Amino acid sequence: MKMKESAAKRCCKNAKSRSLLTATALNILLSYAVLAACQLIFILANSDKYAAALTIGNSWPLIRGFFAFATSGICYLNSVYLLLTLFPFHYKEGNAMQFIGKMAYVIPNSLGVIANLCDCIYIRYTDRRTTWDVFNEFSNDGNIGKIIGIEMAANWWLVVIGFIFIAAICRLYTPAIKKARKPFIGKYYISHTLMLLAIIPFVITGIRGGTGRSVRPITLSNATAYVTAPNETALVLNTPFTIIRTIGHRPFVPKEYFTDKEELDSIYNPVRHFEHNEPNKANVVVLIVESFGKEYIGAYNPRPEGSLTPFLDSLIERSKSYLHSYGNGKKSIDGMPSILSSIPMFVTPFISSSASLNNVSSLAGELDKFGYNSAFFHGAPNGSMGFMAYAKACGFDNYYGMAEYNDARGNGGKEDFDGTWAIWDEPFLQYYAECMGRMEEPFVTTMFTASSHHPFNIPEKYKETFTASGDPFLKCVQYTDYALQQFFRYAELQPWYRNTLFVITADHTNHSIGERYRTPSGEMEVPVIFFAPNGEAPFEPGIDTTMIAQQIDIVPTVLDYVGYDWPFIAFGKSLISTPADESFAVNYANETYRYYKGDHILLYNGGNDTPLSMFNLRNDILMKENILGKNDVQDEMIRELRAIIQQYMSRMIENRLTIDNDNIN
Repeated sequence: MKMKESAAKRCCKNAKSRSLLTATALNILLSYAVLAACQLIFILANSDKYAAALTIGNSWPLIRGFFAFATSGICYLNSVYLLLTLFPFHYKEGNAMQFIGKMAYVIPNSLGVIANLCDCIYIRYTDRRTTWDVFNEFSNDGNIGKIIGIEMAANWWLVVIGFIFIAAICRLYTPAIKKARKPFIGKYYISHTLMLLAIIPFVITGIRGGTGRSVRPITLSNATAYVTAPNETALVLNTPFTIIRTIGHRPFVPKEYFTDKEELDSIYNPVRHFEHNEPNKANVVVLIVESFGKEYIGAYNPRPEGSLTPFLDSLIERSKSYLHSYGNGKKSIDGMPSILSSIPMFVTPFISSSASLNNVSSLAGELDKFGYNSAFFHGAPNGSMGFMAYAKACGFDNYYGMAEYNDARGNGGKEDFDGTWAIWDEPFLQYYAECMGRMEEPFVTTMFTASSHHPFNIPEKYKETFTASGDPFLKCVQYTDYALQQFFRYAELQPWYRNTLFVITADHTNHSIGERYRTPSGEMEVPVIFFAPNGEAPFEPGIDTTMIAQQIDIVPTVLDYVGYDWPFIAFGKSLISTPADESFAVNYANETYRYYKGDHILLYNGGNDTPLSMFNLRNDILMKENILGKNDVQDEMIRELRAIIQQYMSRMIENRLTIDNDNIN
């Protein structure tokens, strides 16, 4: 009896000494365990759906992906609990605050269980994890309660599992047990403040999905980096994460400007189909040059003190480019889908939206059907900016980033890192050219440069060579132009060069210097350049002054050029076969659509469906005179823009971004 009492006293003594940090760690581990169990139930419930992905070879990427998104989801779910528990406030030791702290843990984690288990069934209808949009989707359905009841009855076993998991959360929750003697109040606040400061970086890192300046907060589209196909992302995502990450984001609102589908399609239809008898299957090289707006290129804007881009100027003389050419967004994550998938940025970046889990094609995806090999190159750490995930999602066969570069260059590769973002442009462009020499033709590749980026540094050995003054960005323009020159010097000696179409554009503009480029029109001007070494039609050298070009025109133009004869979806048009008077551009910024057609630009508020202003860019490049209501083209432009918006929104919502899905729907 005495031995038992002694053991009980020892147990009690140990319980009284349990620290707040220990209790918090145990509860977070419990969250991981419950989420992992939910994921296992999800996989078992849908094993037939994901059988092809559930292989030993795929297991490690799936596990890594699960923990990446689980960490972020758990940090979101437990943010209030962590704040209440760790905030240096001694009244939290009282019974009332202890209870509140427990509820702040139990309720969110229980809701997480419910959300995950619901998706075990709902995924069969949607093919993707639930996002915040679901609450808007069913907000006006009066029978939603009945539907839920029916599904609960039909899937009673999930209801039972849910009750078991929630009971486990309540039962296994670990409270911090106060010590018998109250500590010195000053020491208490100091120690708990230090504890809070130590925990905050871990929580932020968990939510963001990593550390470093190149890491953006992890979002739904990053899941494609861990799976072999976009429709498998549910295996690594968790529903609490997808719902929380999309709260407040409802960028794709259905529009019904036109109720007659035939009328809508007659005004604007993104289904493209070119008739070709003889394909040429030229190689395609797409160079996306970081921040290289038209403002900085001498061929378009001569500078009294000399051009910043002498090489690019000379290349433009041998290329087809456009006086009126525009980007379809203001960020790198806007440029990628625009250039490679002909998807403009409307309201929110496509890559970070819930629609990023839609089936989506690209230049690489379409040309894969045509027998092309493909690769994407970006000299930043693998996964930076979500480019690796997007490249994989839209059909590129291979990805080459900093990791591959360092492996190829050995230890010396690390010396070419710019210290902030990526490998310097000059060596990485050389590596890019070398890799293409080992690819089987025909091939399509994309290179995204990085050096012309804040904080505007260039390699030490060139600091006396490139010394443009007036703005720190300009010397980066000089350096990247030189890097492009070295790339083409190497490329023109390669056997694949003569049979290659080079496409050069920018992901977006940088900060504007001149007055013209600070207007709503000018701030979106980027180059769109097609260089065919043979200089033959349809890319005879010259700056076209009649067509309006944009980034989303690149995919259809290239497919038209190589003789692609299958239908596909593209929001842009071919610059080869589209008459000049039918060419247009459209982009979105600051809650406003900008629609360019003929001589005019229309600014339109999509939120309340009203035109804001209109300008004649040929006579009023600085956009000083608003001619809204004073011209005879605005009604037709409003009609066309509304058709574009309606097609875009409906296709995003209904997952109709590929021709196969379009035919199904």
